[in-house]
This record gives sequence, structure tokens and C-alpha cells, in this order.
Amino acid sequence: MLEADERFDYLLKEDLRIIQNDAVFSFSTDALLLGHFTNVRKRDRILDMCTGNGVIPLLLSDKGQNEITGVEIQSQLVDMARRSVVANDLAQRITIEEMDINAIPQRFKPAQFDLVTCNPPYFKANQVHQHQLEAHKIARHEIYCTLDDCLRVANHALKQGGRIVMVHRAERLLDVMTSMRRYQLEPKQLYMIYSKPGKEAQTIVVEARKGGNQGLHIAPPFYIYDKDNQYTPEMRRVYYG
Repeated sequence: MLEADERFDYLLKEDLRIIQNDAVFSFSTDALLLGHFTNVRKRDRILDMCTGNGVIPLLLSDKGQNEITGVEIQSQLVDMARRSVVANDLAQRITIEEMDINAIPQRFKPAQFDLVTCNPPYFKANQVHQHQLEAHKIARHEIYCTLDDCLRVANHALKQGGRIVMVHRAERLLDVMTSMRRYQLEPKQLYMIYSKPGKEAQTIVVEARKGGNQGLHIAPPFYIYDKDNQYTPEMRRVYYG
């Protein structure tokens, strides 16, 4: 099942395997945090945009028996994700589609999903210091889709009252909030993630509701490491349950 330079890594809390390849794509802590902070309801139909090697569909599959669709533009990552789905006997619930997310409005009718998740490219396409590997560059830079693209498409995909949960860099918080409101996605919950106490926030997870009322809840700070550079109890729960 593994190709050259691939390996199986383990999602320990979920007891699942995932195919990784450092030369192409390996998920980061941000993906684990997105999965952790995403609440899944029993009847939610889920769309994961920019799915990469399928880590978010795998993580969310452990939260219920929901139908999950992952969308990814890079064919090699699509292949890896599909093989991981098969390896975990989840093919009846998880579907991985190879497409540009901008094609979602042509592929899916409006308001087909209750929950959208997204770990989008973080960096603008014109940023000076870009990843050199093409697969990494596409995953991390707004080459094929921008933040606005992700939220415009999420508006199309979501039912009224449906939710999107997005992870992004803290420095782009204002961009995320502004773009969400542009597409009638009202921010309702904000998680600020810090590497350790005393450091600036590095990551955000934002949940927004399509057509929601104004009112944002800001969760207590989430720290990955304590002052001794050990995982905090909260982060250990993300990894190990």
C-alpha cells in the first residue's frame, strides 16, 4: 500500500493510520488542533476543503458516523488520502475528491453541507520567502486558492445556520474575520493558540455560522508547551485523548 518514501504514521487518540511523505506533505499540529476544536453533530454532513493527505476527515471520522467529503487539488495527495481511507476501512463514509475548491459550486448544489472545515494555504502568493518544493508551495501559499476563495465557496456549500471551522495564522486574524463577514459567515468562536506562556499567539481556530447573529466568544488561551517545554495537559489530550 505504501509508495517510495512513504510511511504510516499513527493518529494515536483515534487509533488510525495515515500515509505521510515529507517530500510531498505531512500534516502539522495545526491540523490536529483544527480537528480537536471542531464539534461534530450526529447528522452533520461534512466537507473538508484543502484536505491534503486526508488528516482532517480521518480525525473527524472518530467523532461520529458522519458522511465526510475531502477536496484536494494535488493528485499525489489525493492518492495518499484515498489509500489511508481504505487502510482504515472508512471508504463507506469518507470520499476524497480531486478538484480545485473553486470548482465546488459546479460540482455540488448550494447548501449541501452542515459543516465545513478548512486548513487553507496560509501565505500570500507574492510572499518573498516561499517553500521550494512545489507540493509544499501549493499547500502553504495562495497559488490555487485564496482565503476569500475558501470562504466564498464555504458560503455556497453550507446550509443556512451551517458552520465553518478554519485554522490559520494568528497574524491574519483580521483577514479571516473580515473575509468571513464578507461572505455572510459570522464569527462565533475564537481559539488563540500559543506555543507557551509569555509568547505571542501563533495560530487561531475560528468557527463561524452562516447567517449567524453577531456575538463572538473568545476561549481561554490554549498553550502547546508549558514553561519546561513539555506538552501541556490540554495538548496531551489532543494527541492521546
